[in-house]
Amino acid sequence: MNKSIFITLFFALFAAVTGVGIVVPLLPVYADQLGASGFFIGLIFGAFSLSRTACLPAFGKWSDKSGRKPFLVAGLFLYAVASMGFMAADGVAALVLVRFFQGAASAMIVPVAQAYVGEITPMGKEGLSMGLFNISMFASLSLGPLLGGVVRDQWGIQAAFSAMLVLSLFSCGLCLALLPPVKKEPRMELTRPPLSYRVLLENRCIVGLTAFRTAYTTCVGVVWSFLPVYAAHRFQLSSSQVGVLIMMGVLVAGMLQTPMGWVADRADKRLLVAAGGVCVLASVLLFLPAGGFWGLFRANTLFGVGGGVSTPALMALTVQEGKKTQSMGSVMAILTMGHSLGMLVGSMAAGAVADIFSLSSIFYVGAAAMAGGIWLFWAMSKTPAGRASGTG
Repeated sequence: MNKSIFITLFFALFAAVTGVGIVVPLLPVYADQLGASGFFIGLIFGAFSLSRTACLPAFGKWSDKSGRKPFLVAGLFLYAVASMGFMAADGVAALVLVRFFQGAASAMIVPVAQAYVGEITPMGKEGLSMGLFNISMFASLSLGPLLGGVVRDQWGIQAAFSAMLVLSLFSCGLCLALLPPVKKEPRMELTRPPLSYRVLLENRCIVGLTAFRTAYTTCVGVVWSFLPVYAAHRFQLSSSQVGVLIMMGVLVAGMLQTPMGWVADRADKRLLVAAGGVCVLASVLLFLPAGGFWGLFRANTLFGVGGGVSTPALMALTVQEGKKTQSMGSVMAILTMGHSLGMLVGSMAAGAVADIFSLSSIFYVGAAAMAGGIWLFWAMSKTPAGRASGTG
């Protein structure tokens, strides 16, 4: 593995996602204060997922053909532009537009970085490598909400947007200065052009992996979109307390990435993915009887355990499929499209359910999605990869 590239990508993603983590958990409460209904709170999160889903197929395939660095640098710079958009936003509609723009920028960053790491990962080390790299995202997403809650309570929401701006520019500069130019990128030796999305989507394993990722992020969309509002309305928790809740779930998942990545290289990856999904399903249902901060804390900690157990194994299986198909960027794009679709469905469905029924009903949305995702993953991934592993 090229350690300098890995370290550069690790810290660039860590800084950028910390900035996002500072801001995103504050948006539901901010929008609620601006008078947004549950639907529009969901739309703020859904707009991000909608634009990212639309852009992912093109960026994934282009990065396979044209190299990774240009997309990473451009996406991180556009994150900084989105930060300035948040500063200027003066209403719910403006927040939706900025999130839509930010989603398009995100399509250039996470899947491209994951594809880059996947390409430089040695055979047989996929679980450990992706587990190590995932720490950059899980650690930043745990630190970000905690910092965001403290920053908002002490200095206000504009200071949180400023922090995201600085961190995005730092990440952009890091990739621009330290990643090799496209002509010198260590690329996987290709014996054929990347496969079309149509062929890749005939691969049952890729479909199963994407179904699970979609279900998992539906739960993430429910929790990230409405836990801040649920905690504030039902238990009168502060932004700092909500930051601790969200931080704990992501922190636990991050701490498990390396050990569970090591386990994934030696154990049944399918079983680890399914076991993590069961933990997520149980945790979402535990939000319902929570009686206050500590009940929410326990539920979110179990949520983190589920993500920590399932994600390294899921990513290891995805890297294996990317190498088999010689379409790493496209395969990562498909998985990230599932991620974005889940966030979109989770936030929008939870918003509609909250408006029609009650705020607590949103957790049934996540539970139903996770149950379906576990079943589809288990059914689709138990057969060998189909045409997409061949010549197409």
